[in-house]
Formats: sequence, C-alpha cells, structure tokens
Amino acid sequence: MNDYQQCIRCVMDTSDPEITFDAQGACNHCRHFDEVTRKEWFPNEEGARKWAALADQIRAVGKGQEYDCILGLSGGVDSSYLALKVKDWGLRPLVVHVDAGWNSELAVANVEKIVKYCNFDLHTHVVDWEEMRDLHLAYLKAGVANQDVPQDHVFFASLYHFATRNKIRYILSGGNLATEGIFPKAWHGSAMDAVNLKAIHAKYGERPLKTYSTIGFFDYFFWYPFIKKMRTARPLNYMPYNKQEAADELERTMGWRAYGRKHGESLFTKLFQNYYLPTKFGYDKRKPHFSSLIVSGQMSRDEALAKLAEPLYDPQELEIDIAYFCKKLRITRQQFDGFLTAPSHHHTDFATWDGRYRLLKKVQSLIERMLGRQVKVYS
Repeated sequence: MNDYQQCIRCVMDTSDPEITFDAQGACNHCRHFDEVTRKEWFPNEEGARKWAALADQIRAVGKGQEYDCILGLSGGVDSSYLALKVKDWGLRPLVVHVDAGWNSELAVANVEKIVKYCNFDLHTHVVDWEEMRDLHLAYLKAGVANQDVPQDHVFFASLYHFATRNKIRYILSGGNLATEGIFPKAWHGSAMDAVNLKAIHAKYGERPLKTYSTIGFFDYFFWYPFIKKMRTARPLNYMPYNKQEAADELERTMGWRAYGRKHGESLFTKLFQNYYLPTKFGYDKRKPHFSSLIVSGQMSRDEALAKLAEPLYDPQELEIDIAYFCKKLRITRQQFDGFLTAPSHHHTDFATWDGRYRLLKKVQSLIERMLGRQVKVYS
C-alpha cells in the first residue's frame, strides 16, 4: 500500500503494512476492537462481579500459603495502579521487579514508594548485565523492530520462574485493553518466542546466556497452564480504567511521580520507542496507544492528532539519551548510527515458533469441535 491513508476514527495509518479500510474509511483495528476485543473488556458492574469471583478463587487457591499471587512491578502507571488495587482487595502478592539495567532513577523511587505504601514483600531480580548487553547488541545487529524483546522476555520469564518456586498459581498483569486494545501485529512478533530470541542470539551474540531466563514453547502453552495450572489474570480489564486518573490517584496517595511519556520508566524503551522505531521503521508507537485510548473513550481523535503533531524528542534530551545508550552498551556513536542505517530485517527472517503455534491452533480447533465448546487456556 503506497498511498498514505489514515483511519477516520482512530489515528492508525498505512505505517501498518497490513492495515485495511472499509468504504467509510474506518480501519480494521477499530472494527476488531468493536467486534472482538470489546467482548473481553468489562468496565462495568459485570466486570466487578467477574473480578470479585476471580479474586475469591485466587484467595482460595492460595489459602495457607505465604502468597496467593505474584505481581510484576515496573514502576509504570499500569503495574503501579494495579499494586494499589491489589492492596485494596486484600490479596497477598509476592511483588517481583526485574532490573534489566535500564531503570531510570524515578522508576526505582516509584517502586520503593509503592512497596512501602502497600507493605508488600519485594524481590528484585537483577539480570546479568554482560549477558543482557550481548543480547541487546545481537538484536541491534539483527536490525529487527523487536528491540524490546530482551527486556520483555526476561521480565515475564522471571515472573513464571518465581511463581513456580513459590508454588503460586496466579500471576497478575497490568496489561489492559483500555490502553493497549490496538496494536498492529505486523510491527512485532511475540516477546515470549524464545525460539526467535535464541535464533537471533545464535547468529549475532558473542557469549552464552548462562543465567538469562527464558520460557520455551512447551512451557508457555502446556507446562504452566496444564501441569502447573497457572493462570495470568488482568484485573484492569474488569474495571473502568482511565490511565490519567490512575496516575493522579497514585500521585495523590503515595507521591508516585509521572514519567512524562509511556514506558518512561525504562531508559532503553524510551529511546527505542521514540527514536529507533520511528527512524528505522517509521513506526510511531503513539499511534496505536492513542488509538486504543480513542476506541476506549479516553481521548478524542482531535486530541490524539494534536499530540502526534508534537515532536517525539527534545533535541538536547535526545543527544543526552543517545550518549548514555552508547556508553551503557560500550559502542561508539558511529556504531549506533550504523545500526539505524543498516538494512532492516523482519523477525521472521529468523527461526520462530510460528509453525508450532499454527499446529497448536489446529489441535485446539479440533478439540473444540469434539467437545462442542471453546477451549482457551493459556498460562
């Protein structure tokens, strides 16, 4: 699709190579949200009932144990607000924070404030920096859009491993449809795809990943959900979640401080989303984020367009962040610029678990036809 076109309802456009538009000019993302995603979103009394029942189940399963759930805490708005609600619900979480080497000072301060206010036990898992650095450089050399996978994968893998060791069956996630209901699949692959991660590292990495935590296909789709009977719950999908109101409440109750931009808690993600992706691939992640807020009723399209007109980076701040990025990874500015101008690759240019996943979906469909009901169990 060569001609630039933007959805008349949200702000997604042809920077998504797979976007389609109906006769009125509305995109497939809006249609999918209305027809599919909205059915999984319960910002109403029904959601309150559903969550109350699930919370009771979490308490029952965890009865007699030190913790009844595990909560990953990054210090961002979503996970921080979820921690506040978990306190209100009287659940007993083991809070896990994964330090992959890119925490801003503000993120560290916010995590400390949350844990202290909620009186939760915190375990911080510090990822071996030399392994993390090697994996980051492998991804940069690969030239893929998924530069955040090394951080995301170890974050989720650590949660599963901690949950298993502590015999916890429920993982609470701050992921939510109100602010993340739209995202173009063409822009990325699954952060949980350890096959892809290992394939990229095998080609471009220079040292073994001895301590870096991963989760394989069998673990993710069979071992954790069926053998360990683990479930991931997303409580924010069962309430009217407004991100700005959540941030205001966090500031008011515990002195939590906003980052000024989405995922500002990670210095890597800040530069990756606001400079690397737009420069190398033309992907502006504000577009799906604002589009999600539009379809969930938290932002008007005019407000989104006005924000998109603002620059992604202050030039002076950008230079400071690039300098820090290069120093942290021990690369030159010339090498950094070279990564941006080198040929790009799609993550599917490397081995993935996609073939296994397609086979799994066929088996799932066969079982559903045999049972006459939907089967949807993921860890």
